[in-house]
Amino acid sequence: MAFNYDEYLRVDKMPTLWCWGCGDGVILKAIVRAIDKLGWNMDDVCLVSGIGCSGRISSYVNCNTVHTTHGRTLAYATGIKLANPTKKVIVVGGDGDGLAIGGNHTIHACRRNIDINYVLINNFIYGLTNSQTSPTTPKGMWTVTAQYGNIDPNFDACSLASAAGASFVARESVLDPKKIEKVLVEGFQHEGFSFFDIFSNCHVNLGRKNKMGEAVDTLKWIESMIVSKKKYDELSEEERSGKFATGILLHDTNKVEYCKAYKQVQEKAQAKKGGAK
Repeated sequence: MAFNYDEYLRVDKMPTLWCWGCGDGVILKAIVRAIDKLGWNMDDVCLVSGIGCSGRISSYVNCNTVHTTHGRTLAYATGIKLANPTKKVIVVGGDGDGLAIGGNHTIHACRRNIDINYVLINNFIYGLTNSQTSPTTPKGMWTVTAQYGNIDPNFDACSLASAAGASFVARESVLDPKKIEKVLVEGFQHEGFSFFDIFSNCHVNLGRKNKMGEAVDTLKWIESMIVSKKKYDELSEEERSGKFATGILLHDTNKVEYCKAYKQVQEKAQAKKGGAK
């Protein structure tokens, strides 16, 4: 039986505004398929997005949605989750949105271990605003803000999330939508902060301007950088240079989830207030 996307998407908003060949559509499909697999009621789901190409995802998903200011997705999502702890909160942002202007919010959402699912679409560039350097742009690449080649070291977003305290961390790429769906299902079920670093192609504002070719060529470039966690663990330090492990990289079920800790504080405060009477 064919998957019925009409149940999950705002079909009146179709077709999408993304460039032909963009990986954002692949990730959008993986998100709704993961929701379907988990049997979530769309009235119980809130999807928050920021500014950038990824920000348009909130326009297309038929659930509660919030399109926020640049870099503030997790700040909004934290408020939404604390006010509605039984609801499912998904955040979608880009590498610039989540690691540059919003980097501080990302670190502290990881630290708090709040039950939010953060899907970071990592296309290594500021795509919507026409090719500025992002925190994941590889060294040497041309951008409009580094026209003689980027000299900044780039982030490993998963290492950042793990070090900051996220309890579920995974990475996949748009080369394998089924693997994206699989890690989303695992992470969406996890109680705590789930971070997904999804490598995607921006063949227009990264690939074409760095003479990498079209969409397929940019995807081949991504493929050259990724290796399964199992194989990555077997590589020497020298062999790991320039490579990124994919799959579930961290799954810690022992950390206390933030909404539960917050509820305990509320109960203590209420008990103390009641006792004062």
